[in-house]
Amino acid sequence: MFIQTESTPNPATLKFLPGQTVLETGTADFTTAEAANASPLATRIFKVGNVTGVFFGSDFVTVTKDEATDWDHVKPAILGAIMEHFQSGDPVMEGENTAPAGHADHDGPDSDIVQQIKELLDTRVRPAVAQDGGDITFHGFDRGIVYLHMQGACAGCPSSTLTLKMGIENLLRHYIPEVLEVRPVAA
Repeated sequence: MFIQTESTPNPATLKFLPGQTVLETGTADFTTAEAANASPLATRIFKVGNVTGVFFGSDFVTVTKDEATDWDHVKPAILGAIMEHFQSGDPVMEGENTAPAGHADHDGPDSDIVQQIKELLDTRVRPAVAQDGGDITFHGFDRGIVYLHMQGACAGCPSSTLTLKMGIENLLRHYIPEVLEVRPVAA
């Protein structure tokens, strides 16, 4: 098994490509070792130590390390944990915890606008962000402000504010005049 790695715009996060499907649908984001209990793969990666986040996409795993640790010290152990997991035959996710992460539900007077926002996110934004090892999902819409949740490499990325303001906000405002601003929200 050969696992490729790619850097991301976030220097604390690396993208690992195991060459096979990680999640059939959706994404999964683990920001603590305790949250990783639903995933044997995420649990293995957190056991490496100095890991602060694990994110799964369809064909990739992004891992975020703490600031004090150098990639040269943890990358080999993370590669080993990923390889060991896929060779074990264990599932990536266990039990009922396989529901795909995605957009928050929204109904009410702005449901048509929200549907347009979600469609633009799914077709224009999320595929590009996945290339960088992350995901952005709709969290809410209130009085012209779109609230988005950033995951994986996007969470804590130094360029995430620029991506939100110059990229996503401009795109949404261009296509949907009711959108005035885009803001990030914590999980």
